[in-house]
Amino acid sequence: MFLAAAGLLVAFGYLIFLGWSMLATSEHLAMQGLGVGIILLTAVGAWATWAILRNGFQLQRISAAAAAEGIELDISDLDHRPSGRLRHEAADVLFDQVSAEYQASPEDWRTNYRLARAYDHAGDRLRAREVMRVAMDLLEAERAAQGSRP
Repeated sequence: MFLAAAGLLVAFGYLIFLGWSMLATSEHLAMQGLGVGIILLTAVGAWATWAILRNGFQLQRISAAAAAEGIELDISDLDHRPSGRLRHEAADVLFDQVSAEYQASPEDWRTNYRLARAYDHAGDRLRAREVMRVAMDLLEAERAAQGSRP
């Protein structure tokens, strides 16, 4: 991972250098425009890379917190496909169970985390990401509140 990160930093640095040199040294408007475009696309790429890494680190933190509290979903006794994914009926049963837990306590990061995992097992990745973001925000808020207590 560190080697890939270093490679990306070198690539981003080179692209910014290339864009700047095109912008600064060329007398042609098209080359200057290309330089600006390279710099802007590099900035967007760097932002996207940071957003993906930040989200991954947050997901690692919340997964570690869930494992430490023992709230991971136990799907070992549910019916699986040969691929390892849950069968549709088993995922529906799991989702109904976890959804009832969530309805009882929607402001708890633990129930949001479990609901996000249930959405993922049911194959609804979009909702899983949305609920996981809420769970991460709630966990951060809980940790901030605990840190401000005397």
